[in-house]
Amino acid sequence: MNDFEKQLTGVHHVSALSADIERSHEFYTQVLGMRPVIKTVNQDEPSMYHLFYGDGAGSPGSDMTVFDLPSAAPERRGNNSITRTSLRVAGKQALAYWAARLDDFGIAHSDIALRDGRLTLDFDDAEGTQLALIDDGGAGMAFPWENSPVPAEYQIRGLGYITITVPALVPTEQFLTTGLGLRYSHSYTRAEMPQPQAYVYTIGDGGPHAEVHVVVRDDLPAARSGAGGVHHVALRVPPGQVLADWVAQLDAMGYNNSGIVDRHYFASVYVREPNHVLFELATDEPGFTVDGPLDGERLSLPPFLEPRRAQIEARLKPLESIRA
Repeated sequence: MNDFEKQLTGVHHVSALSADIERSHEFYTQVLGMRPVIKTVNQDEPSMYHLFYGDGAGSPGSDMTVFDLPSAAPERRGNNSITRTSLRVAGKQALAYWAARLDDFGIAHSDIALRDGRLTLDFDDAEGTQLALIDDGGAGMAFPWENSPVPAEYQIRGLGYITITVPALVPTEQFLTTGLGLRYSHSYTRAEMPQPQAYVYTIGDGGPHAEVHVVVRDDLPAARSGAGGVHHVALRVPPGQVLADWVAQLDAMGYNNSGIVDRHYFASVYVREPNHVLFELATDEPGFTVDGPLDGERLSLPPFLEPRRAQIEARLKPLESIRA
């Protein structure tokens, strides 16, 4: 697979950390108007929720997920971390709508500004996770959620590019290009930063949903994980590709990885790049409808946890606010 005939196709999902899962749920559903796609648990620690938010169809590439980490201290921002997650909307008018909507909810945000050729609006979620809305120019399909408080034409259409911050470019660049088959595209200046250069790597055919932006900051301490941080970013392994081939590629290049992990909704392999940012390669299939129609209210469990349903439900704090 050295010629990367099997290409990743974009961002699959991003997983953030929350110290107050109900507050996060309210933010993503009532403020951002995203659909609660799946209510499940952290499969490695099933006493904690893992909630998925996406578009009306729960499409791969639309999901922002949140891990429940009760009473966690806030993340200490810094190097070796995923530092901003972008979400796609269509057009300048949509960004103007969102600036006004965030004002209505008392949420601080940047001005609408041009960054790397796209209009962008920066803000934080309820836990401090750094987000941005970007104009994707209407590229790709849209699947609005009919119960969203946001009008269909302004709804979030899916995930955009991901920004990571590292102390040294070369090891990360080698991982992205030779390990994952991304392609270096260009760099751009971020005037708001003391070391302003960002380097853009495209995934597959590229586009606003298929980029990793790398900011190099050798003046920052390493980030410390906590609420408002991002645990990992997953990239899409499309139908027809064999995840085992990616594991073999990572093994051959000396990148330690998890091997294949069955997450029920998709299969994954986890790998840390040399600057310690955690990446996941996740399949598009079988998808969130593997157990039937999308239901963001009922607790969904993978088969290996189903025999423990009563015990797991008894240990979880009821989330009365979650409605499909």
